[in-house]
Amino acid sequence: MTLVLGLSGLLALTALPALAQADAYPPLPVELGRQLVGNLSAPSLAPGASGSVGFTVADPFAGAIQGITLTLQVYAFNGFPGNATSLVPVAGAPILTTATTSGPSANVSVGSLVSGGVYHGSVGVTTSSSTPSGTYAVRTALSFTSVANSTAYRLESRGWFDEATWRAATELPNGSVTLNLSKLGVSGVSPETAILVSSADWGWVLGGVLAAAVVLAGAAAWVYFRRGPGSTSGAR
Repeated sequence: MTLVLGLSGLLALTALPALAQADAYPPLPVELGRQLVGNLSAPSLAPGASGSVGFTVADPFAGAIQGITLTLQVYAFNGFPGNATSLVPVAGAPILTTATTSGPSANVSVGSLVSGGVYHGSVGVTTSSSTPSGTYAVRTALSFTSVANSTAYRLESRGWFDEATWRAATELPNGSVTLNLSKLGVSGVSPETAILVSSADWGWVLGGVLAAAVVLAGAAAWVYFRRGPGSTSGAR
């Protein structure tokens, strides 16, 4: 069974400590940034089984892009029973595999895409008989360069930012929602997914509930601003 998730909100993992420090990249209009990484899906597995995380990378721009690399990384674990959240590494955590690498993270070289082009890809997921039951959050990052102006861009998902940085970029003083990409130092926010591991027949039901508390599909703001035009300044 494949678990396809595109959830939002500042949920359980927002309290986790800083995971990475973003460099400064020029912000993209939100409606373009959200089109770059899509169809992110992760498997539901029994311990010892294997599957794959699927995705697409698209070029929504008027010109070609090159040097495209998508990073996927297992970074947090929400176990059940108990609903205890912790950072990976967790003993026996799922491994992401490509033709040449295996580990908690995988880099997929897409190469280049012409305007309107779409790349369909996947990375393997393997578990062991000792993999703990629960959901394993997978964060993403996408880097590429515009052929037209040689400008480098980078998107990162919610899991790369600590709570304070995220809050400062997504919440105005009056409490309303915003999305300031300049404060995050990235060009856009990419989605996340989660790998469900369960040895019980009913695990997929509970796992779906727990995934809602683990998976961060970028942010509430990322989903909220799908309805309107983006800002080239990086703030909405």
